[in-house]
This record gives sequence, C-alpha cells and structure tokens, in this order.
Amino acid sequence: REGDIRDGDFAPEDAEYHVFAQWQADRQLAELAASRGNGTAALYLDMPLGVNPDSYDVWRFRDLFAEGVSAGAPPDPLFTGGQDWGFRPLNPRALRRTGYGYLIDVFRHHLRHARMLRLDHVMSLYRLFWVPHGLGAKEGVYVRYAEEELFAVLVLESARHQAVVIGEDLGTVPPAVRRAMDRHHVQRMHVAQFEANPDAAEPVPAPPENVVASLNTHDMPTFAGFWRGSEIDDQLDLGLIDEDEREDALQRRGRLRERLSRSIGAGGPVDAGLARQRMLERMAASDARYLLINLEDLWLEDRPQNVPGTSDERPNWKRRAARTLEDITTDAGIRRMLRAIDERRSAASNRLENHG
Repeated sequence: REGDIRDGDFAPEDAEYHVFAQWQADRQLAELAASRGNGTAALYLDMPLGVNPDSYDVWRFRDLFAEGVSAGAPPDPLFTGGQDWGFRPLNPRALRRTGYGYLIDVFRHHLRHARMLRLDHVMSLYRLFWVPHGLGAKEGVYVRYAEEELFAVLVLESARHQAVVIGEDLGTVPPAVRRAMDRHHVQRMHVAQFEANPDAAEPVPAPPENVVASLNTHDMPTFAGFWRGSEIDDQLDLGLIDEDEREDALQRRGRLRERLSRSIGAGGPVDAGLARQRMLERMAASDARYLLINLEDLWLEDRPQNVPGTSDERPNWKRRAARTLEDITTDAGIRRMLRAIDERRSAASNRLENHG
C-alpha cells in the first residue's frame, strides 16, 4: 500500500478479468442509457453507502477513509445488537479538506449513465454511526457530517446532469432531514411494506406526491416472501427474535393480509399474485411522482437477494435471478400486468399535470 505495484505483485489474468468486467459493465450501461431515445425510460441507479474495505478506492484514497472503524447502525427493534456493515466510513474532515473531489467524482461516475440516482441511507449526509474495530455495534457512536456542503455538491451535480435524485429516508429520520430534502428537491421514498400497519385505519396508506413509491426495497423481502411471512422465520433462524416474538409477528402478518384483502376489493383471502397486482395498480393510480417495481416481484420470487445485517450467514447478491430479461419481456402474464399498471400511471400523470 505504501509503494508501487510491479510485475509479479499480481496475477495478470486476474487484472485482465477485472478490466474486462468493468468495460462490459460500462458498455452495457451506455447502451441502455442511449436507448432512452427510443421511448424507454432513463436509467435508475443506486449509489451505495460505502465500498469494500479491500477495494481500490480505499487503497488509493487512504486519507479519506477512517481507519479502525466500520460504518453501521445502532440497536433497533429488528436488530437488537446493532449492525456493523464492515466498510470504512469517509472522514468528514478529509472530505472537506480535499474540496469533496472524491465524492464529486463518484456522483459523476454514476450520472454519466443514470438520469435517476437513489442515495442509500440519506441520513449519511448528516451523520453516520461508526463502530470501532474490536467492539460490538452497541458500542458505536454517531459522527456528524457537513450536511449543507454535501447537499450543495449533490444538487450541483444533479443540475449539471439534469438528473433526479432520490434519498432513502426510511427508518428514524428527523423532520429537519425531510424538510431539507424538500428544499433541495431530493425525492423521498414511500415503501408499502414499511408503511403497512394492520391496526391502522388504512393498512397501507396511499403514497403522497413527490415520492418514489414501491412495494419494497433491496433490503426487504420480496412481495411474495412478505405476503407469506417467510422473513419472520428467517429472523428466528438468525436469532433476531424468539419463538414468542415469531408467533406475534405471524399473527400480525395474518391480520395485515386480511385487512389488505378487504381494502383491495377482494371478498375473501387472496394469494400473493392478486395482492401484488392490485397493490401495484393502486400505487400506479396514486399521486406518487414515480413508481418503482422490483423485477423479482414480477414472477413472485420468494427468496430475498439481500438480508441486512448478514454477510456469511446469507448468500447476499450471489444468487442469479430465476428469469432472464428475455423471459420477462416475452411473458404474456407479465406484459398484461405491466400494461394495466402503465394505463393507471398514465392516467395519474395526466391528472397531476392538469392540476398543476
């Protein structure tokens, strides 16, 4: 790390593999971005909160990444022991000293192709939970960041690239954060699974304006898994809940299914497929500015791609999707469902435009 990389320090075939993979990824993203001129939507990409601690970025920009700590989250009702995400957080003083050049490059790298960019954990513009190595996640501490300066960098790059920015504002988010997001025109998120409450007057409230509405996120169960409550058994297996809490959660999920079945106009219990379609159609007809649909929900995948707070315990991001893009685009059932959603979305967009 302190010297030069010379021949013999690495296997040439390994280097060539990674160069090839990066080139292929960039080429394919460029082709997708160019296709928007043919009537397809612009690319929506996700900007992760951090990078692998053994990555090139950490090796190259050593002064920017804090040493001896990992980013994470404090204990909450779901993760009672807190979370240690394993990656090294950016040092706010070093970021400021270098004029935020690294962060600007990261934004520009994404926005070369994307016209919509989702920021993982928008609270990181304000503060991030640091966990010292050798201590548990309960022993971490919040470190503040210069939020107005970070917002300025974000908004400038968004304007330069004429891109929409979405902030993941789920969980405990102070009102001041959402006020700042509104002020800077950073779109908020409305996630049905997160909003669901079987004891509320409306089990899943309708999305408001200026949000990206979705059934779930990549950190949540698929809709089919959520409908059946499969993640509850997974939480038990991971030791996050005990048997009594599992029974309470399953009963609560059962009440939610019953309430939702009535609210979507079904006379009795419905299966995951019908519930998914009716909920997506309802969200498509809402005032939400955008609707995001998880590809795996199209064929009712039961297994999640990612289980937060786990690494070796679960094969996160290692499972191939069960369907190819060609399978999806030629599936008659999926095409019918998406046409129905598109009709409602178009009607909602026209209604919102006519009302200013």
